[in-house]
Amino acid sequence: MLFLKKIIAYPLSIIYYFFFGLTLLVFHPIMWIAKNAFGFKALKKVVDIFNGCLVAILYILGISVQFINKQKIPKGVPLLIVANHQGLYDISPLSWFFRNYHPKFVSKKELGKGIPSVSYNLRHGGSVLIDRKDAKQAIGALISFGKYIEKNRFGAVIFPEGTRSRNGVPKKFAVNGLKTLVKFVPSGYIVPVTINNSYKILQHGKFPLNIGVKMTVEVQEPIEIKSMPFEKLFEKTEQSIKNAVILHA
Repeated sequence: MLFLKKIIAYPLSIIYYFFFGLTLLVFHPIMWIAKNAFGFKALKKVVDIFNGCLVAILYILGISVQFINKQKIPKGVPLLIVANHQGLYDISPLSWFFRNYHPKFVSKKELGKGIPSVSYNLRHGGSVLIDRKDAKQAIGALISFGKYIEKNRFGAVIFPEGTRSRNGVPKKFAVNGLKTLVKFVPSGYIVPVTINNSYKILQHGKFPLNIGVKMTVEVQEPIEIKSMPFEKLFEKTEQSIKNAVILHA
């Protein structure tokens, strides 16, 4: 059964990658036109549609992405959307499901060039690119980013693990990035988010992609930033995310 599933995955992966690449190429000039002709709001709308398309084409692989939200997410305030990181396929679902909160990403600088649509959006859509080898640059960029999120009441998405987990087991959360953002987004809320099973998409590597994966994005209880000291805030955030991680499901 597993052998047959992998055999089927080969042609489906080819079809998926065709539409994935086509989506990146088609939306890149549309993003450019939207930003330069109509401004930031137009770019935001195009980016939303772009991420919706990336989520939709996962169905080619029989991959479903379920958004689970039993919480009341505050509106009209800045949000720090903090999630575990299982793979490249975490990004578009978070962008799509949280689109009403204008999500901007804390991303490594390497992603800021070379990827059609994705790199353009990271550079021009309000996200921040940090050099993980240059602590001074990273902290300075996060400070500016935090002020930007606070002022505009946007959502900031950060993966405290830094690098993605390849087997679903959460890594230890790093403190510095979140601590910096919390300091400069004092009126906001942390929204812990648990991602399950996205690592399984790359279980065989980049080709073939795994098929039939049931991925979930689950919102945990939001925490007001000023409600407790950072140490307790950090611990509560990390535990609420990790406690909902399902392994070997």
